[in-house]
Formats: sequence, C-alpha cells, structure tokens
Amino acid sequence: MWMRHAIVLVGLMGSCSAAWAQDFRIEDLGSAPNWNVGELRPGTIAFSDQANGAATGDPELIRFADWARTRPVQKKFLALFPGYTEPAIGKAAKIETTTGSKANPKAAGPAAEKLYIYVAQARFVLDKPPGALDLARYATLPFLQQIDPAIEHQVIAADDVDPPKDQQWAGNDNPERKWCTGRPNLICIRSSYKFEGKLPIAVMLVNKLRDSAKKVSDHIDFESELSARSPADLDQTGLQELTALDTPVAGALEQNIFYVNQIMKFGKFFAVFQGHPTDADKTVVTAFMVLAIDAGVLERKREFEKVPVLRNLVPAQVLMGRSSFNSGNSISAGLPKYARNEIRTVAGLLNGGTAAK
Repeated sequence: MWMRHAIVLVGLMGSCSAAWAQDFRIEDLGSAPNWNVGELRPGTIAFSDQANGAATGDPELIRFADWARTRPVQKKFLALFPGYTEPAIGKAAKIETTTGSKANPKAAGPAAEKLYIYVAQARFVLDKPPGALDLARYATLPFLQQIDPAIEHQVIAADDVDPPKDQQWAGNDNPERKWCTGRPNLICIRSSYKFEGKLPIAVMLVNKLRDSAKKVSDHIDFESELSARSPADLDQTGLQELTALDTPVAGALEQNIFYVNQIMKFGKFFAVFQGHPTDADKTVVTAFMVLAIDAGVLERKREFEKVPVLRNLVPAQVLMGRSSFNSGNSISAGLPKYARNEIRTVAGLLNGGTAAK
C-alpha cells in the first residue's frame, strides 16, 4: 500500500490545467491570503499556497486539525462539506486490560485518519461585469476538456456513483445530500489521468521491486461533481468573510472530488465571483484549490531512502514537485506547479481568452 503512495501525485481536480492561459501570469505573494483589489495589476493573478506547516517541513501543508482550528471559515467552505472531520478507519483492534488477576479483551475503536491540507488561494479580475457572467456554461464537460486534455472525463449519472468498499471512501458521504444530486447546473464526472514523463517507468520499477501481488497503477481515477452556484444558493456573509471582500457575491463555481483511488482523501476547487468595489464593469474572482492528503503518505520517507533507485520517489518530494520524476504542467508536475497552472488556465478561459500548451 505504501509503495502505491510513492507514485501517485496529488492534485486531482478534474478541472486542472495542463494548458497555459496566455493572458494571465502568476505573481506569488507569500503567505498573505487576501489582497487589496486596487493593488491587482491587469493580467496578474495574486497567488499564495504557503500554510507554514512546519510539522512536515513543507511550508505548503498544514495538519487538518490545525487548519480547522486556525482557519475555521476556510474549513467551513473548503472542506468536502462543512461538518467534515477526519474519518475513523481500520478495523477495531483487541487490547488487553487487567482487572485484578484477570486479563480481559477490550475492543479499541478505529483510529482517525490523519490528514494534511494543501490550500492554494488566488485572486484576479475579469474584464466583464458580474451580470454578464453565465457560470452555468462552465459547469460542462467541454470546459473541463479545455482545461486539461491529459485528463479524460466522462459525464455519469448520479446513480452511477458507486461508493467502493475501501477506506478511501470512508467518511466522504455527504450527510446533507447524495453526491451529484440536489443542485441545478450540476454535472457528475468520472475521470482518469495517466502519469506522464518518467513516472510510468517509476511505476514499472516499483512493481518489479515490491513484494506484493497488488500492483501499482499507472493512472489515477476519481469521481467528482461540478456545479455553478447562484447568489440565492450561497451564504453571502460567510463568503465575504472567506474572501475578505464585502461586495455582493454574484455566484460560484464549485467542484467537489469525493472519491480518489489513491493518496488523496478529497479535493475541492471553489471560485467565488464578486462585484469590483470601484469598477462596475469588472468582476473579482477569488479561487481556492484544496487537497487533503493522507498523513501516512508523508511519513514514508525511510522506506524509500533505503532503496537507492527510489530515493527520488520519496512521496513528499514528489507531491511538492521536488523530485527528478516530476515533469510537465499537469498532475505529474507536483502540487505547487499543478495548482498554479490550473488557476492560470481557468482565469484565461473565464476572461474569454484561449488556452494553449
């Protein structure tokens, strides 16, 4: 199981970018999450993915529990659903307790699945008023296909969502509604991404070296829903607090990744559209990309470092794009580059531009 984690790169937003939008550029602005709209330059995306997660040595990651405690508004809107908690997984274990001279078996409850969170936040301005936006046109299969041709998507019915009987699904049932139902302007998607660059070779190598009948897959499969949210369906006050911008919310695009076959617990892409505070002909977009990573993935360092040919496959290095196995602009590039490419491409498409490789 752990070897599978070595190969898989996180960042499975169905709407992710292997393409580049020509009319926007990324400007990294450190850890400041909310930026003055008046200071945004035309064609510039203010971007931050710094969480100062000292616990892992990776400044982009933060423990789920710390995220929920220190950023409750983010957790409310950007977790898989507002009441999401780290799920209990695994079978109950038996432990021995002593009462007098007798030892009695006692069932121990399943352990909580510890997660780390990656949060990328960006802000950019569209050259069109909020009233001119038709967000429903973006909750479509063609929109996803434009953003990343490397990811194959197919639209499925809500009844085709078949929760697998493994811990990857544990805790991901939405208590408020069944996934892919209960919202207008929504599509349900099944997606697949095949690793690029040197990663397929790495998969072959790992499969030869590992002593297991279960082989590592050279692709990632995931299921998600993509919806266009109307102003009446949104918490105006709460989202204004999330974006630190007090203008009316004109709508949102939301993608919830509720199942991934490997490494990631859930994902979300959430873009909030608001009126510009000083220019009625422009729209401010605050976009978030959030991914929850199994803590066990980041703790598998020694098992890789002791095998010389796998030292560059240490999971944390691959996920953060710091391995020689990272390549390209899509999922195989690693999380930081992947998030930047996705948001840059989405911004260009929303602004009416074209996307090019």
